[in-house]
Amino acid sequence: MSNPETTQVMSLPLPPNNYVNLYTDEHLRKNRAPKPPMPIMDTYSMFGNTFNNDDNIIRPLETQGFRRLYPQHFDRKKELKKLNHSLLVNFLDLIDFLVHNPDNPRRAEKVEDLSLLFVHIHHLLNEFRPHQARETLRVMMEMQKRQRIETAQRFQKHLDKVREIIKNAFSALPDQTDEDNKLIVPVELMDFSSDNASSDSNQDHCHPLDRLMCSIVDSM
Repeated sequence: MSNPETTQVMSLPLPPNNYVNLYTDEHLRKNRAPKPPMPIMDTYSMFGNTFNNDDNIIRPLETQGFRRLYPQHFDRKKELKKLNHSLLVNFLDLIDFLVHNPDNPRRAEKVEDLSLLFVHIHHLLNEFRPHQARETLRVMMEMQKRQRIETAQRFQKHLDKVREIIKNAFSALPDQTDEDNKLIVPVELMDFSSDNASSDSNQDHCHPLDRLMCSIVDSM
């Protein structure tokens, strides 16, 4: 039975939800949320190794305790091919020792040589990481630029269509002068009607509409 006073420490961090629950609005309002970690000034430990903030992103092999197999100035592609060839040769030598003389002390040397070759290959590949990061960022920016240009072109096409629709709608509207002319009554007709009305009034004081209603009633 385990001791209840024993504190269990997890090897992995807590799930993100447990961190999110510590930063609720209530905790922030009451200043009960955990403070952010302080920035590391001098050294820090990662995977059991101590690192300095002033260290290069890719540390030289000499600082890691490994013997360099290639010169300071070299072509990485050529060196990688040479290391790959040396790795294959040493592996075949190790197989030969294991088949013919497994107790040969050079077997351990071949294992160390293989380990050193793998370290050098891994180190050369890591030196391409900054270049890979720059190229990845460049490709992402080019994709974003292309997407924005395509979006702008599609927007321009829709804008042109809307402008064309509005233009056609305006062209389909009737002319305002024609409508105004239809609403205008000719002066001659107005004068004629007024003359007729005045003549009728002189002859008979009865309004024409009243005379029409009277004739309708008489016909009934």
